[in-house]
Amino acid sequence: MSQLLIPSPTGNTRIFAVIGDPVKQVKAPELLNKVFADEAVDAVMIAVHARPEQLATVIRGLQAMENFSGMLITIPHKFAARDFADKLSLAVQVSGSTNAMRRNEQGVWEADNFDGVGFALGLQRKGYKLAGKRVVLAGGGGAGSSIAVALLQAEVDVLYLQEPDTVKAQSLLARLNQHWPSRCELAQPQHLGLADIVINATPLGLAEEDPLPVDLAALAAGALVADIIMQPVDTRLLRAAKAAGHSVHPGSHMLSEQLGCYRTFFRI
Repeated sequence: MSQLLIPSPTGNTRIFAVIGDPVKQVKAPELLNKVFADEAVDAVMIAVHARPEQLATVIRGLQAMENFSGMLITIPHKFAARDFADKLSLAVQVSGSTNAMRRNEQGVWEADNFDGVGFALGLQRKGYKLAGKRVVLAGGGGAGSSIAVALLQAEVDVLYLQEPDTVKAQSLLARLNQHWPSRCELAQPQHLGLADIVINATPLGLAEEDPLPVDLAALAAGALVADIIMQPVDTRLLRAAKAAGHSVHPGSHMLSEQLGCYRTFFRI
């Protein structure tokens, strides 16, 4: 158990949770509990393992707790969790997914999504420019949809979406094109050779035996390969890309850049 928790929770302690299936890979409790401890904030975050068939029971139960202040949402619940919010940010409306929900002063549950903002800030802080770039994004799920929004807001030239679920892909592209017409389309094999940046926003990489989400042999020399997987940090994709001579960007930066967003959102 982490040594970063507050010494003894009381009846005044604010409770937060990160909800997913699985949760063994989540890093948010460790990072946020350190913030709570360092700044003497009377709050604690725990990981809650909720299977899809129990998600409604878990979320409604947490929302019914008067001392429960908010939650982070991870795979595979980012789309489904949106239905338990009363008010949606623009990022949630366009991406269709949420990774953070809070109870405001009026008792209204608000949803936002900081995956995309965190990912884009992580790239920019490492010196990678996004404006004018061609991007292949593998994965149109909860994180991928949010990243798509943030990349288009950062003025990438074109976004190629690689998503095997055609219904999900076309739905996301339709929402994106309402705000950024003619700047995003379904990825085709030849687009890998045109891309300046290739991003894995799928769960592939959580397990060592997972197949690679993109064909690295098709990439142009100099293309940046980025992953959103946080554990392991050095995924099979990133190791293979590095061996092929590409610059790589791990998923850990996406979470660390979101900390400031979480603190503002949760009023920490």
